Amino acid sequence: MQLPKTISTVKVFVLACLLSFPSLAARVDTLDVPSTSMNRTLRAAVILPDRYRKAKQPFPVLYLLHGGSGNFRDWLTKTPDKTLLHRLADQYNIIIVTPDGDPTSYYFDSPIVKTSQFETFISKELIDKIDNSYRTVREKKGRIIAGLSMGGHGAMYISSRHPELYAAAGSMSGVMNINTATWKVPADFAKSRAENFAKLLGPAKEGDAPYPGFTMVTLTDQLKANNLPLIFDIGVDDFLIEGNREIHRLLMVNKTPHDYTERPGAHTWEYWENALPYQMLFFNKILTANQVTIR
Repeated sequence: MQLPKTISTVKVFVLACLLSFPSLAARVDTLDVPSTSMNRTLRAAVILPDRYRKAKQPFPVLYLLHGGSGNFRDWLTKTPDKTLLHRLADQYNIIIVTPDGDPTSYYFDSPIVKTSQFETFISKELIDKIDNSYRTVREKKGRIIAGLSMGGHGAMYISSRHPELYAAAGSMSGVMNINTATWKVPADFAKSRAENFAKLLGPAKEGDAPYPGFTMVTLTDQLKANNLPLIFDIGVDDFLIEGNREIHRLLMVNKTPHDYTERPGAHTWEYWENALPYQMLFFNKILTANQVTIR
């Protein structure tokens, strides 16, 4: 007579355990993305909100770029809360795409290294693959780009060169000046990154901006002309803060509207986990004004 009670107790215990875990309704796909420009295939994670299975409308897309020494899985595996992207995708009914950008590409099209053509990859090949694989808003009004650190530079850089593709751009702890002399880092790290830029872009020019046209502090007039909504933020203890303060100052001088925030924190996943939801609020307001949000 004890067996039914035991089974019942086990069922109750299992149900309680299941209810204690967060519901991850969003689905994650891993997609192979062929790159003709680089003659190789890269990968991207695609987070589909729960509503994607039910609603028949096209969904807006956030392209979310990873940082240096990272890969396409970083945003899913390195935030303290591993459900962050799932929850944001469900909360805002948006598709989130986290593509591979190689460890130190900085999302340029390198004029030297033919296997590092990440401006073309992100702005054309990836968008084409996502739009042809999923039910997306295939227009600028439903497409956002953002990223952290190297990816923050990538989002700002690519959007500055392709304003016809994106409704807004965002950077978290972004590399706004690729002059490593402005970074508060150990000398050996600064040297290794400077050598990487020379490999990708050629010899550095003299001055505070050694690669004009490839670094955001030299592209503020282009940002003004594009008139895209911009948001960027950084922690007060971040080694890249001087570059962020400089581009904020330059955008204030040339009267380019933008949202800039400094908040407590450093160059850490704890900071980026906190920063991304603020940027999502900013982006959702724009998508709502563009009448592409799913309710």
